[in-house]
Amino acid sequence: MALHFNCCPTELDSEQVLDYLHFCQQQHKTPSASFFKHTVYGLRAAYRLKSLDAKRISLPSIERSKKLPVVLSQSEIKILLSTPKLLKHRLLLGLLYDCGLRCFELRNIELPDLDFDRKKLHIRQGKGRKDRYVPLGNLLIKGLQKYIANEKPNCWLFNGNNRKGEPCQLSQHGVYWVVSETRKKSGINKVITSHTLRHSYATHLLEMGLDIVSLKEALGHACIETTMVYLHISQLGRQRTFSPLDRVYKNTSP
Repeated sequence: MALHFNCCPTELDSEQVLDYLHFCQQQHKTPSASFFKHTVYGLRAAYRLKSLDAKRISLPSIERSKKLPVVLSQSEIKILLSTPKLLKHRLLLGLLYDCGLRCFELRNIELPDLDFDRKKLHIRQGKGRKDRYVPLGNLLIKGLQKYIANEKPNCWLFNGNNRKGEPCQLSQHGVYWVVSETRKKSGINKVITSHTLRHSYATHLLEMGLDIVSLKEALGHACIETTMVYLHISQLGRQRTFSPLDRVYKNTSP
């Protein structure tokens, strides 16, 4: 932006900022959302450092993606969790789903974070560097106790191996590999990532009666607007949308 206008970006007015973003859109044809996001966030940071009045230059707002997340049905969850042969892989998938964990939160679980007596998992330094507790179910506790007794993990709950073959923290790629291989073997045709299990966790909890505020805390969201996307996916209280075609042919023989 400085090169484009040959001046410091903090000296630009709002029209010039909009002109530059429009120029980028024309120049790159289809720039990514992250391109504009980093441009706008970078400018905002520069204005704060210069102690400029935020109202002096109005930056364009960034629209959130309106795509709804992929969610697995309860029967698909059962299929997915029963697919892996290794207990370690079944537990990895089980924790992603039953605790609604992000990938890095799963990888960072250490043995002291597991409180089997209180049936709680302590998630340390989640997104936004916030701690939270989530419930541990009886099925997970039983499996985790068996896994720990047999595998005797040291420090982290799930270990990987470095290039020298030495134990280390399980990598992000390691988690993705388990999820990807399990999906292939399960026969489920939906696109499944580690975050799909978190989306399914949130949706199923709402459908099972959990209130939206409690779900926000369980997911570790900073604002409730982020959590409310699951209201669009869940099949809740009011009459569900139905197929008119099925109603038309309900009493008609095939």
